[in-house]
Amino acid sequence: MSTETPSSELDQRKHLVSLLARHQRQLARYIHTLVPHVQDAEDILQETCSVICEKFDTFREGTDFLSWACEIAWWRVRAARTAFARSKVRFSDEVLALVADTASQMREEMDHRSDALELCMQKLPPRDRALIEDRYRQGASIEQAAQNNGRSLEAAYKALARIRRSLHECVSRRALEVSA
Repeated sequence: MSTETPSSELDQRKHLVSLLARHQRQLARYIHTLVPHVQDAEDILQETCSVICEKFDTFREGTDFLSWACEIAWWRVRAARTAFARSKVRFSDEVLALVADTASQMREEMDHRSDALELCMQKLPPRDRALIEDRYRQGASIEQAAQNNGRSLEAAYKALARIRRSLHECVSRRALEVSA
């Protein structure tokens, strides 16, 4: 029987939710770098979050929560690899470890780039932002995005190329500002 008061259990749950909310996007990106299929990565993210909840009492306050969570994700990915054996693409343990290590090293840069992309997206004209959001919504095609935004397919291709170029330049400028 637990000797904790309900208040401290509630505080611990609130702290867990806060940490998960703050780091879930980064954790998802980490998993997506290791897993070739989007749905598999999403399933592993859910499993990882469940394990994090189950094992949160083992997390040492003052340590890096995201690193701890990524380690749990790493083991969930390894456990799921047997399901990936049917896939045409299967990485060796060594390649998977290298990708995981590289993803961990690039985490801060990717966070800055993701934040920059959000800011750059906000600067787009509403019509361009709607087209890019429709195009990159999960499962969407260029044809659907063009139709949703009242553009011909050719116009959508040209607009997407221009918007991508603009976003790339904006994100690159912001990345230089951060590194300066």
